[in-house]
Amino acid sequence: MSSPAEYYQSLPPISKAYGTLCLLFTAAYQLGVFDVVHIALIYKLVFSRFQVWRLITNFFFLGKFSINFGIRLLMIARYGVQLEKGPFDRRTADFLWMILFGAFSMLVLSAIPIFWSPFLGISLVFMLVYVWSREFPNAQINIYGLVTLKAFYLPWAMLALDVIFGSPLMPDLLGIIAGHLYYFLTVLHPLATGKTLLKTPRWVHKLVARWRIGAPAPTNNRVQPERTTGTAFRGRSYRLND
Repeated sequence: MSSPAEYYQSLPPISKAYGTLCLLFTAAYQLGVFDVVHIALIYKLVFSRFQVWRLITNFFFLGKFSINFGIRLLMIARYGVQLEKGPFDRRTADFLWMILFGAFSMLVLSAIPIFWSPFLGISLVFMLVYVWSREFPNAQINIYGLVTLKAFYLPWAMLALDVIFGSPLMPDLLGIIAGHLYYFLTVLHPLATGKTLLKTPRWVHKLVARWRIGAPAPTNNRVQPERTTGTAFRGRSYRLND
């Protein structure tokens, strides 16, 4: 059985970095290092006082230490890690681009008053859950020991539970919208038309290569995802290409 330090070291880079930053931001808040009002997404201050850091910092606050905070952190550790080690294995640039595209989509949607939320970290975590549910749609998930269902339905079940327990609806819904937009542009639309509308920009690949983030993509015997056709309930299968 591995130690906590060994487990932490084994985590893939993007999920590990994001989870660590979320933990550090909450710890700093609990210690009184800053007030959350200084990192919240407030567009008026972004544009009138050029406090552009708010466009980034709001994604790293998942709330104060609580059961809900622990659940969100565990969601990163499970669903984010499984995505990065599975469908995005040796595709660190693609995984990073998914995160960046999702964050940008949420910022745009949050400019609409009905979608606005001061902190989009929960939405970003929910996006990871949604994409995971589409990649592993037939996995069996047990929720709090009460009900077992297919992973395809997990985001909606989690959204319903959050509403029942009194959490805001919009952050979860925003994550689902951003996740579906990404999955539609990168999987569903290419399957239907043969054309890919959203590709990882070259500068993201260069950034990952320059900073040596994650394992390099192999040049031979690459494990590439094969999109399956037909039903929306299927995820991807994987084969070893020559």
